[in-house]
Amino acid sequence: MEAAKVTKGAGGRKGGERKKSVSKSVKAGLQFPVGRIARFLKKGRYAQRTGTGAPIYLAAVLEYLAAEVLELAGNAARDNKKTRINPRHVLLAVRNDEELGKLLQGVTIASGGVLPNINPVLLPKKTSNASSEAAEKAPKSPKSPKKA
Repeated sequence: MEAAKVTKGAGGRKGGERKKSVSKSVKAGLQFPVGRIARFLKKGRYAQRTGTGAPIYLAAVLEYLAAEVLELAGNAARDNKKTRINPRHVLLAVRNDEELGKLLQGVTIASGGVLPNINPVLLPKKTSNASSEAAEKAPKSPKSPKKA
C-alpha cells in the first residue's frame, strides 16, 4: 500500500502549512488599528465606496495627533511635578500649542479648567524707581522734636 501523500489542493487549500496572518497595521507600521478604522468607515456610510488607502491614512493621522497631544501633556505633567497625565495637563498642552489650539478651539475638556490669565489692568501699579530712591536718600527727621 502506498503512503498517503499530503498535497496542497487547488489554490493552496487543504493541508500544508498555514502562513501566520499579518495585520494591516503591522504592514503600515502603525499602532492604531487600520482594520477597525476600515470597518468603521464602511459601517458609518460616509461614502458608497472606500479606497484601500483611506483607513491607513486616517489611522496614521490619528496616531500622529494622539502622539503629539500625549507628548505635550507629558511635558505639562512633568512641569507640575506629576508622573500621571490628567485632564488639566491635556488642556494646558492643547491651549498652549498654537496649531492644536486652533484645531480644538471650540472643544471643552472636562475637568480641564482654564488657562491661568490675569488682565494687566487688574495688576497693582508699579512705583517708579526714581521716586523710591529719592525717598531713601533724604535725611530722616527725628520722630519728635526736642523741647528746649
